[in-house]
Amino acid sequence: MTIEVRVPQLPESVADARIVSWHKQPGEAVARDENLVDLETDKVVLEVPSPMAGVLKEIRLKDGTTVTSGQVLAVIDEGAVAVASAPAAAVSAAAAAAAKDSGKLSPAAKRVVDENKVDPKAVAGSGRDGRVSKSDVVNYLSAKDVPTAPAAPRAVAPATSARGARADQRVPMTRLRARIAERMVQAQATQALLTSFNEVDLKSVNELRARYKDQFEKQTGAKLGFMSFFAKACVEALKKFPSVNASVEGGDIVYHEYFDIGVAVSTDRGLIVPVLRDADQQSFAEIEKSIANFAARARAGTITMEELTGGTFTITNGGVFGSLLSTPIVNAPQSAILGMHKIQERPVAIDGQVVVRPMMYIALTYDHRIIDGREAVQFLVTVKQCLEDPARMVLGI
Repeated sequence: MTIEVRVPQLPESVADARIVSWHKQPGEAVARDENLVDLETDKVVLEVPSPMAGVLKEIRLKDGTTVTSGQVLAVIDEGAVAVASAPAAAVSAAAAAAAKDSGKLSPAAKRVVDENKVDPKAVAGSGRDGRVSKSDVVNYLSAKDVPTAPAAPRAVAPATSARGARADQRVPMTRLRARIAERMVQAQATQALLTSFNEVDLKSVNELRARYKDQFEKQTGAKLGFMSFFAKACVEALKKFPSVNASVEGGDIVYHEYFDIGVAVSTDRGLIVPVLRDADQQSFAEIEKSIANFAARARAGTITMEELTGGTFTITNGGVFGSLLSTPIVNAPQSAILGMHKIQERPVAIDGQVVVRPMMYIALTYDHRIIDGREAVQFLVTVKQCLEDPARMVLGI
């Protein structure tokens, strides 16, 4: 009996997907729930498991094809047994070994590896558990002086320099990168964006972390970072200034009476924003665990659509990359985003004395259509007060 493998039902916010790569070829045996193919949407990479054990009889759509919910991807012959000759069996064993190695490849890295016929075992992975990212493969190719894509024919020979021939590389945007570009341009075109700045003295937060981090980790199993303090401080500020937690729908302003905080996470495919649901009801430990879990699964490509959907406010931390100051772009349809930056020791005047303190610039980009400058400035002041005197967050003042 043959069974059709179809594109799973995509969420309402996702119109279509693109086939990234097939993990099985016609004639190969497949196990129930074994991943057959990866589908890339504008948010995540979805795995399509086999509904049964059997043999992959036919692949209907090739890599790179854009698909929609319900389309037939392949046909499986249930109960059939794959029969391979001795040479074919050797090839199958080699393919299995390659598949095992490719398990440490991100989807973007696998595409570059396949296109350039690179042995994945030769590439050192910089990610978690040795996971190989696209940048790892590109760096490997650069070191080997191998172009990452064939150059198009040109009438005139390319110019040469002391470093050799100069080449251009043209690759299509990933769906995630294209979606990010679309949303950023849309935000700037439809919202009246303005950015206000302030600075925070993180001495009190540093002292709290130094005093309790070991006990905190021992009792909760989570590391006490900075993000939980900032998330809690933002919740307190959002409670005082509801318009910062609102969004525009047509001619209406929608005030959200809950606090779903998006936390921007950088991956080799681009920036994604998983959401902390009801952040006001989560403890410091729960927030730290959630963020660590989001980051690990986002980079592994296993985060779900639901975890990336919604959000009423976003926090992004450019400081982890060394950014001292920036103007983040609002994650529409939200109306504001807080930008964190690098913590840098510098002299400041306190009570008439010049002292050196760990300072951070913070930025709030907001939609001026519904958020006045006064509210934006006072929002930042509230965040500053909560972080410089963390007892405020405990006492709710």
